[in-house]
Amino acid sequence: MTNDDVLNVFREAGALLEGHFILSSGRRSPVFLQKALVFSQPDLSEKLCKALADKLKAKFGKIDVVAGPAVGGIIPGYELARQLGARSIFAERVDGQLQFRRGFSIAEGERVLIAEDIVTTGLSFRETVEALLNLPGEVVGGACIIDRSNGRADVGCELVSLAAVDFPDYDANDLPPELAAMEAIKPGSRGLA
Repeated sequence: MTNDDVLNVFREAGALLEGHFILSSGRRSPVFLQKALVFSQPDLSEKLCKALADKLKAKFGKIDVVAGPAVGGIIPGYELARQLGARSIFAERVDGQLQFRRGFSIAEGERVLIAEDIVTTGLSFRETVEALLNLPGEVVGGACIIDRSNGRADVGCELVSLAAVDFPDYDANDLPPELAAMEAIKPGSRGLA
């Protein structure tokens, strides 16, 4: 799939939004990808994750475990694991830090892929890498459906994306006038309990 193919899936799902949005990172953007509208449709999730899984197999070979951060990594992580013939686990916030709970484990020598829906700054990815340091296994790399940073984000490991885009984003104190004139909306999930 090309970048345009991936963005067309988001458009078809009504998930490519324009306005003034507060991203999970706290930065502001005139474009928001409401991935929940895509991942609420199993056929679209399968289509995107199958294309990404094909790239991942070629890059990393066999994967035993797909691990992602809650909330954004749960659905794409599960579907990628299904496509890769792997297990799916997720980390959740406990006292502000990501931890693997619910009896999730990784055995010595298992090859682990980190999965996320969309990468902007890479913070959730880096936090997931850090949480995995407490478990055995080998992190072979990471994957996301869309890399909003267009390859600039430090995610703490090698990242493979299905699409890489360069939508503008701004510091909240340095907005262009047309964006500052609009009310800001925060549709993301960071900060949820």
